[in-house]
Amino acid sequence: MPETISPETMDHWKSWIGKTETRTETLCPEILRRFAAATDADLNVQENLPPLAHWAFFLPIAPSDKIGEDGHPLRGGFVPPVTLAQRMFASANITLLAPLQLGLKATMHSEITDIKYRSGKSGELVFMEVMRTISQKNKSCITEQQTIVFKHGGDVIPPVEVISQPTGINDELWTPGPVELFRFSAVTFNSHRIHYDVPYATGEEGYPGLVVHGPFTAIKLYGHAEKHLDAPLKSFRFRASAPLFVGQEIILTAGKDDGEYSALRCDGTRAMTATATV
Repeated sequence: MPETISPETMDHWKSWIGKTETRTETLCPEILRRFAAATDADLNVQENLPPLAHWAFFLPIAPSDKIGEDGHPLRGGFVPPVTLAQRMFASANITLLAPLQLGLKATMHSEITDIKYRSGKSGELVFMEVMRTISQKNKSCITEQQTIVFKHGGDVIPPVEVISQPTGINDELWTPGPVELFRFSAVTFNSHRIHYDVPYATGEEGYPGLVVHGPFTAIKLYGHAEKHLDAPLKSFRFRASAPLFVGQEIILTAGKDDGEYSALRCDGTRAMTATATV
């Protein structure tokens, strides 16, 4: 293990395994309607829940003096005090057991199930696994296994070259702009500066522009899969593998195998892959 992360430090972070957090709130239709508007879903949320509607609720809340330089809440509470600068929502495995009922209370129970260390071409990485279960009336509605990745910052990502790509008849084109990114940050209470602060995104984190939220892309892929399969989804699993940037065209496309979907960057890079079942 590199000297920058000692075994003792890693053991300290691993002591967060098993840590839990439980929150209860009423699922307000108006909150969900704003989420639907920001993601271009049906505004009649009482009849049609938007894709991944549960992400509109149970948002992280921290006062201004508990926010870090990157805009995320400071680590050391539910999230371990990992010192690697950058944090990313890398993947999730979601099972939809029952639809959420608006206007009623729901409870989300979160548990850190694992913390792992890896070192490779990308440098040092720490992976945190979190299992979230959302329930109503003592019945589980949604389970979601999240993977959060921490890594060193400082690497500069070169501008993405736009390459003309063929599109299929069922593909969808999406070009998120800065207003869309701002609105999504607002409805998810996400103050990570890479999504709205150009000098920070380029100067501090080395990106060539504002970064599209991984969950935003996942929501678009979920909606594309639901349209393609023409049925409500029972499960949805996604993994992000490359960043997407504001103002650049993204292709949402189905794979060769049933239930497989991808978000393709404007240079042809497969930025996110997903698997959906009905």
